[in-house]
Amino acid sequence: MTKHLRILLALILLMAVSVAKASKFYYVVDSIRYAVNTDYSTAMVVASVAYKDMTEITIPATITEYGVTYRVTWLGGSCFKGCTKLTSITIPNSVTGLGNYCFDGCTSLGSITIPNSVTELGESCFLGCTSLGSITIPNSVTNLGSWCFHGCTNLTSITIPNSVTDLGNFCFYGCTSLASVTIPNSVTSLDRAFCGCTGLTSVSIPNSVTSLGEFCFAGCTNLTSITIPNSVTELGESCFSGCI
Repeated sequence: MTKHLRILLALILLMAVSVAKASKFYYVVDSIRYAVNTDYSTAMVVASVAYKDMTEITIPATITEYGVTYRVTWLGGSCFKGCTKLTSITIPNSVTGLGNYCFDGCTSLGSITIPNSVTELGESCFLGCTSLGSITIPNSVTNLGSWCFHGCTNLTSITIPNSVTDLGNFCFYGCTSLASVTIPNSVTSLDRAFCGCTGLTSVSIPNSVTSLGEFCFAGCTNLTSITIPNSVTELGESCFSGCI
C-alpha cells in the first residue's frame, strides 16, 4: 500500500468517525420522542404528532435504549406546541431548560410545576396558555424569555424569585387577569414587560430598577397607583400610554 493511499484511507476513516459523532439519534419511549446526545448521554424531548391527543404527560428523568441510559435534560423548542388537550405535565428534576415555544398554544394546561433544576424559560414558552391560572417560578431560574407568558389571559398571580435578573420583552403582554405583581430586587430594568395587562391595578417596583423601558405599562387601563423609586433615571417612550 502506497503512502498516499494510506493517508487517503486515514482521512476517510476520520471523516466517518466525525459524521458518526455528529449524527442525531431519535428514540420513542412510552409515546414520547427524544433526540439523544451520545457524547454526553443526555436526551431532549422533541416534537411529535403523537402528543396531540394526550391529556396527561409524565416525562421520566432517564431513558434506556440498547443498554445505554440517557439523562433527560431539556424540553426542546415547540415540543408540545399546539397540544390543546394537554391538561397536566410532570417534569423531572433532571430537566434544566424549557425551550422556545415549548407549550405554545396549550390552551387546556391549567397548572404546571417547574422543578428547581430549571434555569431558563425560553422565548414564548407559555404563549397562549389561556387556562394557566397561576405559576411559581423556582429560584433556579435567572431569565424569562421574551413573550414568555404572552396571552395567558387567565393568569391571576405569579411568583418571580430573586434569582431572575431579566424580564424579556413583552414577557406578560396581554395577561389581562394579572391584578398585581411584585418585581424582585434582582431586576434592574423593565422593557415592555407588562404591556396590555388591563387587569393590573398596582405594581411594586424595587430600588434595583433604574429604567422603565418603552411601552412598559402601555394599555394597563386599570392601573390606579404605582410607586417609582428614586433609583429610576429613565422613563421610556409611551411607558404609561393608555393608562386611563
